[in-house]
Amino acid sequence: MLTITNKGIRLLSAATVGAAAFCASVATASADVTIRWMYVEAVPATIAVWTKIGKDFEASHPGVKVEMQFLENQAFKAKLPTLLQSKDAPSIFYTWGGGVLKAQADTGSLRPINAGLDADGGKWRKSINASAIDGLTFDGKTYASPFKSGLVSFYYNKELFKKANVDASKIATWDDFLAAVKTLKGAGVTPIAGGGRDKWPLHFYWSYLAMREAGKQGFADAKAGKNDGFAGKPFVKAGELMADLGKLEPFQNGYLGATWPDALAAFGDGRAAIILGFENTLATQASNSTSRKGLSEDNIGRFAFPVVKGAPGLATDSFGGLNGWAVTKNAPPETDEFLRYMAGIDVQKLLAKETQIMPVAIGASEAVSIPLLKDVAETLAKESWHQNFLDQDLGPNVGAIVNDMSVEIVSGGTKPAAAAQQIEDAYSLERK
Repeated sequence: MLTITNKGIRLLSAATVGAAAFCASVATASADVTIRWMYVEAVPATIAVWTKIGKDFEASHPGVKVEMQFLENQAFKAKLPTLLQSKDAPSIFYTWGGGVLKAQADTGSLRPINAGLDADGGKWRKSINASAIDGLTFDGKTYASPFKSGLVSFYYNKELFKKANVDASKIATWDDFLAAVKTLKGAGVTPIAGGGRDKWPLHFYWSYLAMREAGKQGFADAKAGKNDGFAGKPFVKAGELMADLGKLEPFQNGYLGATWPDALAAFGDGRAAIILGFENTLATQASNSTSRKGLSEDNIGRFAFPVVKGAPGLATDSFGGLNGWAVTKNAPPETDEFLRYMAGIDVQKLLAKETQIMPVAIGASEAVSIPLLKDVAETLAKESWHQNFLDQDLGPNVGAIVNDMSVEIVSGGTKPAAAAQQIEDAYSLERK
């Protein structure tokens, strides 16, 4: 996690930070300006890359000190709420976006960065994928600078698809996907690796189907409580489509008791042909497989979550993580310059090359070297809407209900309409 604070006397409130302050930040920097950067990271090699970025910025901005604090995930989450209410708040910190970021903004702990984004004719804003900025914006105010994105999509075992005579390139609609599942089963191949015990791996299906059925505007309307909210027709239909999948019994034996690592092992061992997973699936299927080697890279393919015929959701509407740097209310004006520096094409390419993140700067995806990851990065660069994970976007309480209902729907334990109503009931409490 990254944190930025001002040890000097020039602490500006959100109301006084404007484009003029942003443009003048470098010229007015003094030796007592410290940007405190709080970040979640535990991998030494990645920390070394971030450290270099901080040092390079200091070298080009005399008088500005970048003070870094790297914490493990749980330690970060435990420490941050208290820090945000104290004089020791970081200047910037790592955020997963969504409802948590909005709640932090609502408390007055953060300040928007719109002035910086729009300075110099909007140079900073125009350099970043618009969907990434939209994902960290509430009521027209952007509270964090995006730096990496993520994509949940289908990964498949090419050999098993060939055995079943299934062509992944022909899977464009949900009906196509169900047909492929049936064909795989008919060929004696377990179609999908699932982690029902952890629940959240199965919520990917409901979330994507809800996106496809509702579309971007329909999803936004549901969040606003319009058209019966998440109990509305698109979300009931999403559950019905997920139930159709469950009736095919597509997962490995014992999937309801399987964890996410178990699902990755099933895929990595070749015991299931498909897994709906993160962009790091290539690495994690290998590390969780019995051999610790998993499927070879050339045996893994990827395809997008299919559209639903006749529904407004687009194939380019993406679901996955979105991370950025949130700015606290008393961060020094130099913070905006630092964020713009980190969002620049050179830094984004460095991160993509050295850490294989999915960059958000336009043109940076070319630095991703692993073919499967490069395909993901290029897909994200063309996305029309990026929907953050629902436990982030709708909040952890609602996210937990979505997870529970997804398992209940696919296993036949709850009717789709009842599940949708439970999700709406949970989110209606968050709306108030």
